[in-house]
Amino acid sequence: MTAPHLPTTPPPAAPPPAPRGLRRDGAVAAICGLVVALMVGASYAAVPFYDWFCRVTGFNGTTQRATAAPAHALDRTITVRFDSNIHGGLPWKFQPEKTEIEVRIGEVVTAYYKVTNQSARETAGLASYNVTPLTAGSYFQKINCFCFTEQTMAPGETREMAVVFYVDEALTRDGDQDSFKTITLSYTFYPAKDTQPKPLAEVKSDRRGGNL
Repeated sequence: MTAPHLPTTPPPAAPPPAPRGLRRDGAVAAICGLVVALMVGASYAAVPFYDWFCRVTGFNGTTQRATAAPAHALDRTITVRFDSNIHGGLPWKFQPEKTEIEVRIGEVVTAYYKVTNQSARETAGLASYNVTPLTAGSYFQKINCFCFTEQTMAPGETREMAVVFYVDEALTRDGDQDSFKTITLSYTFYPAKDTQPKPLAEVKSDRRGGNL
């Protein structure tokens, strides 16, 4: 006696593949999301990394850090111009006190930038810098400045920030540098990470030459 034949249930059909256009759009969206995440993370690390990279390589007109002033200045003069920039939507007004000055080579000079926080909240920024022509960076000696130090500004606060520098007399012994008469020092402020809010009573007022 043979067993009765039972009908078999066919396996469930596989879902139809997604249209090629949808698969492509999904891949593009995923890649764009990854790029945005990387850019956000890089924005916080950009200034410290730039500082380290320029100090190690001397890249992009990076100036030198002097520990003492020169003994004397030469009669030869050079024009130093000052440039200011804001990047990344930082709500600050940032400008040099003077757009250019004429200095003697070897003369120690103090120049001022003025910064105003134009927002109604406390904000913080970091400044990077460079010098052009790029080859002049090795002769532009900074004794003190506000670069790569986080600056926290109270709502509506205005502050003067100083840079103390001189142009090294070794410039006069470099025949390749005889053609230019002007050096431009350019600063750019970037937003720093949000800081913890502080009571206004704790915000110290800045004095000329006091906050470098």
